[in-house]
Amino acid sequence: MNGNNHIPVLLEEVLDFLDIKREGIYIDCTIGLGGHALEILKRNPNVTLIGFDIDEKSLLEAKKKLQPYENRVELYHSDFRYLPDLKMDFSHIRGILLDLGVSSFQLDSPERGFSFNHEGPLDMRMDLRNKITALKIINKYSEHKLADLFREYGELRQSKRLAREIISHRRAKKIETTTQLLHIVEKICRWRPQKGKTHPAAKVFQALRIEVNQELRSLSGFLERISQKIPKKGRIIAISFHSLEDRIIKHTFRQLAVSENSHSFLKILTKKPIIPSEEEVASNFRARSAKLRAVERV
Repeated sequence: MNGNNHIPVLLEEVLDFLDIKREGIYIDCTIGLGGHALEILKRNPNVTLIGFDIDEKSLLEAKKKLQPYENRVELYHSDFRYLPDLKMDFSHIRGILLDLGVSSFQLDSPERGFSFNHEGPLDMRMDLRNKITALKIINKYSEHKLADLFREYGELRQSKRLAREIISHRRAKKIETTTQLLHIVEKICRWRPQKGKTHPAAKVFQALRIEVNQELRSLSGFLERISQKIPKKGRIIAISFHSLEDRIIKHTFRQLAVSENSHSFLKILTKKPIIPSEEEVASNFRARSAKLRAVERV
């Protein structure tokens, strides 16, 4: 699959809050297939874009897409959490985008194992250099650890029963594919399709993906550190796709916006999270759970 059909989420809102009319450097911390980055480069010839992604395959697709602007682009196969440690001049940074969603490119690649809608290996690694896979977690974690994982990261009510069933099932046969796991989840959760209801496997797969990629690790710390690095009027835009990430982003931004000894780092630009319009969700269903929060350095 290629990224030609990739639709960047909340595109106009992102560009507006980044205030891309300004000359300088914009950083896309999770560049994915380069949808947001392409529009930033198209709309302002006086910007340089730096992009990070731990998914090398996505990064290669982004490189192809951004090739017409290659003289204004720097791409790095790296975790964005290392950004505050880089020896670079942060004074020219105008905006930072953090889009924490899983891309369609990843979801629609069965061999990556991100989606229960496609049969594939239980992998779920964004960075293929990672030694931990969903297969190892499902077949090696203890019942207690699995239950905690599904409850904490998936917010699944049947977490204990599911963990017990997985242990029982893997004693007889190793659980290797997304479909095998899907059938176990549907059995335990007694899933019947209902309008407006989230499939329980979505919660289970989310929990595994977060654990495999350590998605919540140091997120708050990163936001705090990068907020102190960027210059005044520099902006940070964060898009999350589940409540756990949104909660961390909201609380971190609020803490940094509270005056401490008559000094605060940030001004909150979004009192409530920005969500996609009905029209956007109709054209891109995967955007439905997106929440955008924006702050400015003061």
